[in-house]
Amino acid sequence: MGKGLVLVLVLVFLTASCVMVAEPVSAATVLEDSWASKAPMHQARGGLGVATVNGKIYAIGGSAVQTKETCYVSGGIVDVNEEYNPATDTWNTRAPMPTPRAYFATAVYQNKVYCIGGFSGFSNVSGATVNATCVNEVYDPATDTWTTMSPMPIATAKLQANVADSKIYLLGGNTNHALNQVYDPENDSWTNETPIPDANFLFGSAVVDNKIYTLVGFSGKIGFNSRIEIYDPATSNWSSGTIGCHDFSSIVTATTGIMAPKRIYVLSGWATMATYSDGTGSQPYGGNPEKSNQIYDPKNDSWTLGAGKPSDRKDFGVAVVDDKLYVIGGIVERYPITFGWGLYDDTPTTANEPYTPAGYGTPDQSYLPETAPPKIRILSPLNQTYNETSVSLTFTVDKTINWTGYSMEGKDNMTITGNTTLIALANGLHNITIYAKDAFGKVGASETITFTITKLESETFPITPVVAVSVGVAVAVVAGLLVYFKKRKR
Repeated sequence: MGKGLVLVLVLVFLTASCVMVAEPVSAATVLEDSWASKAPMHQARGGLGVATVNGKIYAIGGSAVQTKETCYVSGGIVDVNEEYNPATDTWNTRAPMPTPRAYFATAVYQNKVYCIGGFSGFSNVSGATVNATCVNEVYDPATDTWTTMSPMPIATAKLQANVADSKIYLLGGNTNHALNQVYDPENDSWTNETPIPDANFLFGSAVVDNKIYTLVGFSGKIGFNSRIEIYDPATSNWSSGTIGCHDFSSIVTATTGIMAPKRIYVLSGWATMATYSDGTGSQPYGGNPEKSNQIYDPKNDSWTLGAGKPSDRKDFGVAVVDDKLYVIGGIVERYPITFGWGLYDDTPTTANEPYTPAGYGTPDQSYLPETAPPKIRILSPLNQTYNETSVSLTFTVDKTINWTGYSMEGKDNMTITGNTTLIALANGLHNITIYAKDAFGKVGASETITFTITKLESETFPITPVVAVSVGVAVAVVAGLLVYFKKRKR
C-alpha cells in the first residue's frame, strides 16, 4: 500500500471520527416563569397604549407627568409613538398620534391599531387627569399614517378594548364602569350592548376563544376582591367565573396557546413601593408583591401564581409577542414615611421587562390546535358592472391573521395589509380572490368575485373617418399623378 493511499485513509478516519464525536448545537435554554430586562423606551410615560402588529410592539401616547408630594412638577400628555422590535431589541420613532392622550384603549384589527377614548389633559395644580375624550384614531404601521374614525358615543377614559367577532368592544371607563360600547371597524359605526353586571370598577380584560374575560369589582365587597365576568358576543350574555383577589390598577392580558399555555395574566399595578435614594424609605401600599402575577385558567376556572414583576410600577402597558409578555413603561409611585399616606411622588419610567410563562415552548395541550383556515368574505367589489377604473377592495376575516393577499385573473398574489383600492383597471371582465394565513399557517380563500369595468373614454375627434378621408385623398393624388406622367410620356 502506497504512502499516499495510507495518508488518505488516515485523513478519512480522522474526519469520520470528528463527525461522530461532534455534538449538535442546541438552542439556548428557555427560562420558564421568569423575567428579563430589555432596551427601554426613549420617552418615559405611564398610562400609555401598547399593541402588537406583525411581531412588533407599538407604545403610543401616555402621561409624562411627574409629581412631588402630590404637587404637579413637570410633564404632560404626549403624542409619542415608538416601535419596538423584540428580534433586535431596538426602538424606533414613528408618526405621532394626532390627538395626544393618556389612559385610552388600544385594539388591533386587520393589522391596524385603534386608539379610542382617554384623557386629553391634566390639572395644572395636582396633575390629576381631566377631560375624557371620545376620540377614535387608527394607526396603520404599514404606511406609518393615522386616520380619524367615528368618535365613541360616550367619552370616557381608563377603559378596556377587546376584539371579538370582528368588532371592538369598549368596556367600562371612568364615566360608567358598566359600559359596553361596540365599534364596527368595517362600517365605522357604534352600538351599545349588554352592560357589565354589577360593576363598581373594572380592572382589565382579555379575549380567549372569542369570549371576553373581565375582572371587575362589585358591590358588597371591600378592598381588592373581584370576580371574573365573561361576555359572549354571540349571545350578548354575561356569566361569572371564580372570584380572585387582585390588586387595584391591575393590567390584564392573555396568551394564545401556540407557544405557551392559554392563560389570562393579571399583573398587579401595586406592590411594596421602592425605597427613596436618600434612605428615608417608603411605605407599602396595600398590594401584595407575591401576588403581582396571578394566572387564570379559563378552561378549569382556576388560579395560580407566577413569578412577580421585577419592578414596582403602575399604569404600564402589556403587549404579547409569540406568547411572551412585555411590560412596558408605567409610573413608579412612592409614599414617603415622613409624610404619611396622604402624599406621594409619581415618576414615569421607560422600563421594558418581558416575561416568559411557565410551559413556554410547548403548545397548550388542553386545547385542540386551530385546524380551520380563515374565513374571508368580500364586501367589495361585487358581481356587477362598474363605470369607474378604481374599485374599493373591502373584506372581513373571522380570526387574527398573519398575512393577506389577493390574486386577479389567476396571477400571483399581491400582499396587502388590509382594505385597499384597486386602481387603473382596464375595461372588460375581471375576477379576484382574497387569501389569508393565520398563526398556524392555515390559508383560507374567499369566493372568487367576477366584475366588469365599462368606463367610457372621453370623446375625441373621429380618428377613423379622418383616416378614411386621408386614404381617399391619397388614392386621388396617385391617380392624378399616373394620368400626368402618362400624358408626359406621350
